[in-house]
Amino acid sequence: MISAQEINLENKTIPPSIYQEAITALRHFPELKDTEITFRFKDNIQKTTMQAQPTWASFVKRRQHRSYIVLISRNIQIEEEHFSITDIPSDVVTGWLGHELGHVMDYRERSSLGMLIFGIKYLFSTAHIKEVERTADMFAISHGMGDYILKTKNFILDHVNISEKYKRRIRSFYMSPEEVMELVQRGELEDTATAFAR
Repeated sequence: MISAQEINLENKTIPPSIYQEAITALRHFPELKDTEITFRFKDNIQKTTMQAQPTWASFVKRRQHRSYIVLISRNIQIEEEHFSITDIPSDVVTGWLGHELGHVMDYRERSSLGMLIFGIKYLFSTAHIKEVERTADMFAISHGMGDYILKTKNFILDHVNISEKYKRRIRSFYMSPEEVMELVQRGELEDTATAFAR
């Protein structure tokens, strides 16, 4: 983990309301220190709370020169439950951001053609969605964010007003809290995360 002072803020755009959470998450990813990343609120993101992706302008660039955007839903609707980002505990927001930075770590390993194939498979293959989401979790956990990822999962799975339908989706596509705890305790994550990357 790097210090907050070591993060290159010249190529990071962070809204003030999530500044501390984003800095905390970024500190766990020294590989992204010099990567251009924009965190941006959006009024509504279909079917998700946050979404990381390469910027269109950098999509065709070599992978080491890509920039990324992490879109964050300003008003979060999970089934019938509505949240504002300010209603969610800080550690949970940090865990969500860590998961998205896990996606960025995954994308850094893929060519432009690989990213195109990745996007198509994500639209049509539930098995691919599961692999991708678990890989993002794995990257975050392997970078020391296991406690944050665990808090994020427990926030969803233990929240009485979030529907069982949505919870089943989380259980289907993402690592379970038990898996996260086991991996943190094993302390054998670096090689495992690399193995998950394509």
